[in-house]
Amino acid sequence: MEYGSKLLEEVVNEIAALPGIGKRTALRLALHLLRQPESRALQLSDALRRFRTEIKRCRICHNISDTDTCAICANPARDHATVCVVEDIRDVMAIENTGQFRGVYHVLGGLISPMEGVSPEQLFIDDLVRRVEEENLREVILALSPTVEGDTTAYYIYKKLKDKPVSLTSIARGIGFGEEIEYADEITLARSIENRVPFDQSLKF
Repeated sequence: MEYGSKLLEEVVNEIAALPGIGKRTALRLALHLLRQPESRALQLSDALRRFRTEIKRCRICHNISDTDTCAICANPARDHATVCVVEDIRDVMAIENTGQFRGVYHVLGGLISPMEGVSPEQLFIDDLVRRVEEENLREVILALSPTVEGDTTAYYIYKKLKDKPVSLTSIARGIGFGEEIEYADEITLARSIENRVPFDQSLKF
């Protein structure tokens, strides 16, 4: 594609590098920004710069946050004895959108995947074990996507926590195998959390 401008080509290439955006969409977005007042484009670039340089991870649950402790962990109205374990921040957002969960979270930062070179040590699993040992937790809910990686990770966590004084549960299988939690509809996800079962009853190993 001939752009007629190296500057435009650079912007299109950068936008097109984002997931789910092709060159045509990137070009349309770039030209849209060009039509906007200069202040609008600068506002966007400043927001992106601040987002990248100032965003933090909650020291407790590893969710993204503007401060050292996220708003969920800092909320005294939440049930801090019930921790929902999820793969990443998109799953936190999906569960929060159901409005059915009043506990807190633990974000692993991924799933165990030998094929992709992701080992347990690269995830925040040891931090979860520490929370169970140091905090007065009543229940740990494993809300991981029903995929091979999700099941492998859930079983690994089960082995680490099964002898700890905490109830270990799993969301009900209202979500089909191979689906990811972030894409589940709110009603299905809410029912899966509400109808969670003891993890050892969900084992297929």
